[in-house]
Amino acid sequence: MNYITIELQPKQLAKLQSLADRLGTSVEVLARSTIEDLLVGYDEKFERAAHYVLRKNEELYRRLA
Repeated sequence: MNYITIELQPKQLAKLQSLADRLGTSVEVLARSTIEDLLVGYDEKFERAAHYVLRKNEELYRRLA
């Protein structure tokens, strides 16, 4: 497993710790799951947008080929 280190302002860390406490988890697990959600969401949004553009311009791309 790889590790990263990030710097947070004291207020940011306090908010993150408070949220993790309310969710019953650790700061590390909360941060990791948030990053995983971000990466999955980004991939899905990109795929939808790319698919839309390809469909919308399909005829143009066919003529240009």
